[in-house]
Amino acid sequence: MTQDPRAKRPRARAYPGSIRIIGGRWRSRRLPVLTSEGLRPTPDRVRETLFNWLAPFIDGARCLDLFAGSGALCLEALSRGAAKVVMVERSADAQHQLRANVDLLSADGAEVVAADALDYLRGQATLFDIVFLDPPFAIADAMIRDCGKRLAQGWLRPAGLVYVEAPRTLHTPPLPSDWTLKKKGVAGQVNFLLFQVPPAPG
Repeated sequence: MTQDPRAKRPRARAYPGSIRIIGGRWRSRRLPVLTSEGLRPTPDRVRETLFNWLAPFIDGARCLDLFAGSGALCLEALSRGAAKVVMVERSADAQHQLRANVDLLSADGAEVVAADALDYLRGQATLFDIVFLDPPFAIADAMIRDCGKRLAQGWLRPAGLVYVEAPRTLHTPPLPSDWTLKKKGVAGQVNFLLFQVPPAPG
């Protein structure tokens, strides 16, 4: 039976969208992701720029994504040679999709943690080389500030890197004053920035 073209179609968010791995061992692989309000995967163009910035540092790195969402950043990092990625996500639906994609890729070195970002950072600190900080824009100011304070308490290796996505209206993300802005870009209504924490003394 041919469907009446005038019939009301299901809402798009009932179906999964997709992300594309841009580089590395899983280059060009497409992975299903949820299409739901508040889920904002980092666009391909921004991700490509970011990983050009990270190219000298990514091989063997330990990476943490505090607002994993689609998993685009950590899975890209793992594809390009990161040794370990930890994806923190509070949404049960997003957690399920992240785990499904990890299984789909047979991605050794990937861990999905069911937690709120700040709750996770209240736990025992573990050193990471690269942290992705991409909170929902509606709460970006407060979450960047609070996560930054906690990250500075033993979560980053000396000279570690922190990537931040924020609304364009947030010109200066509220991060620790001794973190150095290394790179910055703008795409549409998004600011994306790469900070470096201080090196080891001496």
